[in-house]
Amino acid sequence: MTSCSIRVAGDEMDDAIVAHIKRRYNLMIGYRTAEALKLEIGYAYKAEPGTFIVRGRDLLTGLPKTVEVTSEETQEALQEPVMAIVDAVKSCLEKTPPELASDIMDRGIMMAGGGSLLHNLDRLISDETSIAVHLAEDPLSCVVIGTGTVLEHADILRRIAASQKS
Repeated sequence: MTSCSIRVAGDEMDDAIVAHIKRRYNLMIGYRTAEALKLEIGYAYKAEPGTFIVRGRDLLTGLPKTVEVTSEETQEALQEPVMAIVDAVKSCLEKTPPELASDIMDRGIMMAGGGSLLHNLDRLISDETSIAVHLAEDPLSCVVIGTGTVLEHADILRRIAASQKS
């Protein structure tokens, strides 16, 4: 079995957007605003034209301020966390045994979780790996549902864990 884990997800993407807006516009925004911006015009790859009105507190005057942010800017802000995800996928694929790699090539990669909803993240990973990428039917819930299923069959999980130790 091959696995890779990195601590990059939606919160880190929101942090990147907050930092970008702060740097570029001297504007402090909240995480809910960053999340809304990410969901509305956030792109991992090949941003489609779009804008989002952002309201926050001007760091120079302390007064409320409104700016218009483009989808291209948002893509730029998300570049670091997105590339960390892509690099982790590539690293994991490099460590994958040949038999499993063959199955992945045939069936593709399945993305789950809230971060997978970032526009065109699937296309970026597919272009970077030359492997088809699919989005889970219910990416926000499927991880929890899968964990629940595993816990319902804890006896099987214990046997698998024991067999891997020997």
